[in-house]
Amino acid sequence: MKLYNSLTRQKEDFKPLEDNIVKMYVCGPTVYNYIHVGNARPMVIFDTLRRYFLYRGYEVKYVVNFTDIDDKMIKKAQEQNTTVKEIADKYIKEFLKDSKGLNIYEEETIHPKATENISEIIKFIQELEEKGFAYNVKGNVYFDISKDKSYGKLSNKNLNDLISGARVGVNEDKKSPGDFVLWKKEKPGEPSWSSPWGKGRPGWHIECSVMSRKYLGDTIDIHAGGEDLQFPHHENEIAQSESLTGKTFARFWLHNGMLNIDDKKMSKSLNNFFTVREVSELYDLEVIRFFILSGHYRKQINYSRETIEQAKNSLERLYNGKRALEYMLEKNSSGQIDKSIIDKIENYKGQFEEAMNDDINTADAVSAMFDMVKFINTEFDEFTSKETVKSTLETFNKLAIVLGILYKEDDELAEDAKRLIEKRKEARENKEYKLADQLRDELLDLGVQVEDTREGMKWKKIR
Repeated sequence: MKLYNSLTRQKEDFKPLEDNIVKMYVCGPTVYNYIHVGNARPMVIFDTLRRYFLYRGYEVKYVVNFTDIDDKMIKKAQEQNTTVKEIADKYIKEFLKDSKGLNIYEEETIHPKATENISEIIKFIQELEEKGFAYNVKGNVYFDISKDKSYGKLSNKNLNDLISGARVGVNEDKKSPGDFVLWKKEKPGEPSWSSPWGKGRPGWHIECSVMSRKYLGDTIDIHAGGEDLQFPHHENEIAQSESLTGKTFARFWLHNGMLNIDDKKMSKSLNNFFTVREVSELYDLEVIRFFILSGHYRKQINYSRETIEQAKNSLERLYNGKRALEYMLEKNSSGQIDKSIIDKIENYKGQFEEAMNDDINTADAVSAMFDMVKFINTEFDEFTSKETVKSTLETFNKLAIVLGILYKEDDELAEDAKRLIEKRKEARENKEYKLADQLRDELLDLGVQVEDTREGMKWKKIR
């Protein structure tokens, strides 16, 4: 398996540091609002990578942090006359709700919070100060980038370029404009904690270094996030962590491309800023997940009504392939397994794995599944043995699980719709076509569209 490493700017063979265990850290949200559709992209992409590692037999230790103390959170709490903790608790809950809608594999995800690791953060900063990498000015502690001779290696810029691009204001307390804050001195009305430098709170960059080390160790296999985090956030994480431990912080750095809205950068000023919650009112979030996987993760993708409708229709084609197999599994007779068919299915499976092994090429992996569905529609019929259908369906479902799609089952239909579908099946089998047409219209009124094909009756929810 090859992954594109942002640090070396090339694809490299991936093998975990520890046999059979992959350690991944993905930068999570600052929990002051609902996540937007751009936030959904790294969530889906790196969840899919985690799923593929599980498919390959690895154990995965997966950490996604919550930044629950931040300037934006403090401002929101003040505006709403509440506490930062209440803001954090609310939007962590909403994040997990959206995460469930996107079918993110949360069961074994570790979600540490900055505020629950204050003592570890303080100790980390103290050790940096003792080693001469950090300095205290009036209760604010800064990292001295001049002491890190490799600073800038991730973003591949020289020190002067990085300083000019750091978007930092003039601060006479700093030795250099590029030095970044590790600990912020307390301000009136803000949450704070006691420290050797006085009351204050952690800076943004330090929390990820601390929590990655706490939960995954000094060196991890993969650190991931959006390309907008490459500088300064990830650059600063490397500086802090490697200056303290003297070890490689992350062996692979993975960054996903940005998401545009109608071919323009998402921006509130352009009125094209959408939260995942807003999108969920128009589309099932499985469609959004599938849309994200339909393009290569390192390239920009464009969100528009047209592209989402295309994703919706394409996802339905895969569902129809799955339903056709399920129908044949129920109706077809037992018999010998057809080796020629199974060999062909294994070829499609191989194409899927080859795509995923090539830097998580989910676009080509999806194409392999479409090729499989086309083959199923062409070569399978009522005479295909139940054993052949079962083997094919098992393979198809395993690949769908890797992508995190096709998990909605018939039981999501209302009971009356399920009853009418079964009644219509019986009517068709008994050649009661007038009754079948009447039941089709009744199902349409319930938001379920049915279609009679040579593989049997197929249905889909249209609202």
